[in-house]
Amino acid sequence: MPPVEALTTAPLVEIARALRRRTVSPPELVDAYSRRIEQASGMHAFITPPGEPARQEARLAERRLTRGAAGALLGVPIAVKDLFATRGMRTTAGSRILADWVPSRDAAVVARLRAAGAIILGKTNLHEFAYGVSTANPWWGVARNPHDPTRSPGGSSGGSAIAVAAGLCAGAIGSDTGGSIRIPASLCGCVGLKPTRGAIPLEGTVPLAWSLDHAGPLARTVGDAALLLDVLTGRHARGGAKRASTRGLRVGVLRGPIVQAVRPGISQQVEIAAAGLRRRGLRIREVRIAEMEWTVATQLVTLRTEATAVHSRWIRTRPRAYGSDVRIRLQLGALVGGADYVLAQRMRARLRAAIDQVFEEVDVLLLPTTPITAPVIGDRTVRWRSGQEPVDGALVRLTAPFNLTGLPALSVPFGSAAGLPIGLQVVGRWMDDARVLAVGRLLEELAAA
Repeated sequence: MPPVEALTTAPLVEIARALRRRTVSPPELVDAYSRRIEQASGMHAFITPPGEPARQEARLAERRLTRGAAGALLGVPIAVKDLFATRGMRTTAGSRILADWVPSRDAAVVARLRAAGAIILGKTNLHEFAYGVSTANPWWGVARNPHDPTRSPGGSSGGSAIAVAAGLCAGAIGSDTGGSIRIPASLCGCVGLKPTRGAIPLEGTVPLAWSLDHAGPLARTVGDAALLLDVLTGRHARGGAKRASTRGLRVGVLRGPIVQAVRPGISQQVEIAAAGLRRRGLRIREVRIAEMEWTVATQLVTLRTEATAVHSRWIRTRPRAYGSDVRIRLQLGALVGGADYVLAQRMRARLRAAIDQVFEEVDVLLLPTTPITAPVIGDRTVRWRSGQEPVDGALVRLTAPFNLTGLPALSVPFGSAAGLPIGLQVVGRWMDDARVLAVGRLLEELAAA
């Protein structure tokens, strides 16, 4: 295998190092990823694959590297969810409505990637307007899981997760409103980070729900995610965030009804991880947060109200321009009353207070990212001993609480079941992203052992 082909699936930090050492060039990498994307076209990971703009950026990066220029991501090809505006490159938001929109300015996250020297490789597929968790896009193709094409990659950042897991880019950017980074990361077997809300600016991002939206990285390793986080927050220009210590750290393993409906293979991986962390000197204890039982309803009311407000003009004047699932969700959102929204925000505040109280006793939480592995495309329900649950509801059940609270949450691949990846979730206090990443590194080491 040519060296550049082997490098396409390497961690981002290794790719950046190879570029600095001049053992590979940016044009070679862009060409290699372009070939891989074309060969994997049936997965529908990209809406706009690499073209001449990416090749031009690669040639410019090569000249800068030749002159000895610096940049944390200089020459590194990064895929961007097609929700973030890209100057001179169409930004569809996975929709027909914006199919021909070519922004004149970059979104803030794209501008920061470019400032660090990254090549914008292409724009990845997503659930239409990011309003769903399957990335079964009616306009740009039904995205397929790289581990089994009959199964969903999750969403809404499904294309970004596929691109990372299948080696179609060095790293990717996604958005997360109810789990849309962490869910596909879990189902596709890569790392996905939802940082503390507000840590990464959202200017130039097509919104879904203003108070729930986050931007963040998807990557092959926790170290890659940390580097991308430094770039996206602007910290890399100040030397990057310091690594947090895990010495004596208190880990709360989540228990209670919300994690009872979880596939046995996933529950087993949580126990294996907790035992491994205990061997590393971390203190493990069980915690319960009763208020988390309300989160799916609270999230649903908040999301539907805000999303319908975002789309109020188009859903009235162009309803048939939406795919059927998104159209129905937006129309249902119009039926949510103001009193319901206010009550949901009160429940949200109680949830935040309850989790804050738990964080007086522990430093991080450990729980599954999703209670199931990747579902078959088109499956609508999950069967449990206690009954049935909608697939969408199951997938967001353990991720949505941390959009409501804005706390940092990381999904790390940890084992598999029947050949499908399992993701474990680490959640930290407000602005304690560094500690979340530190525990994520330990999980990564345990998974590799």
